[in-house]
Amino acid sequence: MPLDIAIQELPLVRVSPVERRPLDPRTRLLLEAPIAPTLLRLAWPNIVVMLAQASTGLIETWWVSRLGIDALAGMALVFPGFMMMQMLSAGALGGGISSAIARALGGGRRDDADALVLHAIIINVAIGSVFSALVLGFGPSFYRALGGEGASLQAALLYSNVVFAGTPLVWLMNALASVIRGTGNMLVPSLAVCVGVVLLVPLSPCLIFGVGPFPAFGLAGAGIAVVSTTALVTSVLASYIAARRSVVRFAWSRPRRALFADILRVGAVASVTVLQTTLTVALTTALVGGAPGGNGNGGGDAIAGYGTGVRLEYLLVPVVFGLGAPLVALVGTNIGAGQRARALRVALTGGVIAFVLAEAIGVAAALWPTAWLGLFSADPGMLATGAQYLRIVGPAYGFFGLGLALYFASQGAGRLLWPLLAGLVRLVIAVGGGWVALRLTGSLGSVFAALALGLVAYGVILSAAIRSGAWFGRLHAIAIGSAAR
Repeated sequence: MPLDIAIQELPLVRVSPVERRPLDPRTRLLLEAPIAPTLLRLAWPNIVVMLAQASTGLIETWWVSRLGIDALAGMALVFPGFMMMQMLSAGALGGGISSAIARALGGGRRDDADALVLHAIIINVAIGSVFSALVLGFGPSFYRALGGEGASLQAALLYSNVVFAGTPLVWLMNALASVIRGTGNMLVPSLAVCVGVVLLVPLSPCLIFGVGPFPAFGLAGAGIAVVSTTALVTSVLASYIAARRSVVRFAWSRPRRALFADILRVGAVASVTVLQTTLTVALTTALVGGAPGGNGNGGGDAIAGYGTGVRLEYLLVPVVFGLGAPLVALVGTNIGAGQRARALRVALTGGVIAFVLAEAIGVAAALWPTAWLGLFSADPGMLATGAQYLRIVGPAYGFFGLGLALYFASQGAGRLLWPLLAGLVRLVIAVGGGWVALRLTGSLGSVFAALALGLVAYGVILSAAIRSGAWFGRLHAIAIGSAAR
């Protein structure tokens, strides 16, 4: 294949001819500044706010636990759906929004970048409204299928009906945050979310228990606090863009199919990756619960131990997202400007940083598992299973961080086939391999070994594919490598 043909392998959205304006200084920074320092400087506000959000979720759960076990169980039934919605709106569709805006800005297409703001809002609000209608309509059946009944089911519906009534606000908030992140500005969305976090911590118990002038709403109060703070953050982000302080601005243009496609061709595929991750954890939980009992195997204690251990793995997602959001902007902007060698270096640099960060967490958890598990329970069976999981799977966390960072970088490149395939391989190894291993050995240790192998395969496959030319074609990757040397 001639080199000039290989260079054309990455398709760019076809749009009407527009005037190419001079690059904004923030965009020029993404194209010219040293990679590692720029990436770390952009990442730290996101990492801090993601950790703050994760901590807030734990604090809110602790407040709800004061209402009794039924309230806690009801909130647990709602949590997976709410978390999946957050991952879809912020990580999947949000990545598609940031990627499209970054590539438009990198290519000097400022008018398209401005028009993408309206397209992003339309997409996310529409999907958020459908999501809300489905949960409000089929929530009772869904929570019953998860095992909810009696008081716990009523508690789940009390919380769910409030939270999912405000779902379009969550999607709108994440659309606006993704728009701003696509310009390379990570600080403003992080500060806005931090404002919401700071207010949520005291507002939630006030509305749950009726502190001071606030009425006591019980579990519904926790949902009202979430919706209220989301509305505040949304208004702050919208005001920032409307005040023309952002690189991109609101532009009331006629909706264009090409711009919708530019967002959805990344966001839709990324959504499948989110569903793969959720399905992997759900099916593995079923394997653990169905394992033979005794000696730390199977049963409720095993589910509790695995669930508590894998919660640490889930916490890696927002941590790496803090690094992934600037990766989307950096990679997308450089590809839009035709700087493909720099885009590839950005991706691999981000992957190394994510590997080191996630591996440090995983190794620490493997060495001192009870430091994490003991925060939630002192039950011997739970601690035994959780410690076994962390000792086996924890050392593979670095590969999960590597693969997750390269997934975000692939969003910026607009190329998500290999992240999708790598996620599928992880799912097959973790669930299929775990099922076979459990049937052959009857031990949860073999299931956890399959989980670790799946994480290693995820990171190795994705990094090898990108290095060998998955984004641009093999000949162009060789040309990039020669130029870098």
